[in-house]
Amino acid sequence: MITETHSKTKTSFFRRLYVAYLIDAGVHTVPAIIEATGMPRRTAQDTILALKELGIDCEFVGGTKSGYYRINDWGAIFKPWVEEHLQYIKGVLQYP
Repeated sequence: MITETHSKTKTSFFRRLYVAYLIDAGVHTVPAIIEATGMPRRTAQDTILALKELGIDCEFVGGTKSGYYRINDWGAIFKPWVEEHLQYIKGVLQYP
């Protein structure tokens, strides 16, 4: 089996797209994102913070213990493309 290698730029970009997708789909807390992806807590937190670099408007809603993240605007990202290519994105990131 041939394993394709991907650049750090590509995996970082896809990680951000996937986390934004998860948040928008209701997997909107750091523990839920960790469970869905297996990524470390710090990576999940940093990825959420980095969404603004892509123009994705993500905000934290609620209190410290009961709060969650919400995507208000996808900016220049075409969400249907992300949905259509979700399996490829997950494959690049090696997520289940």
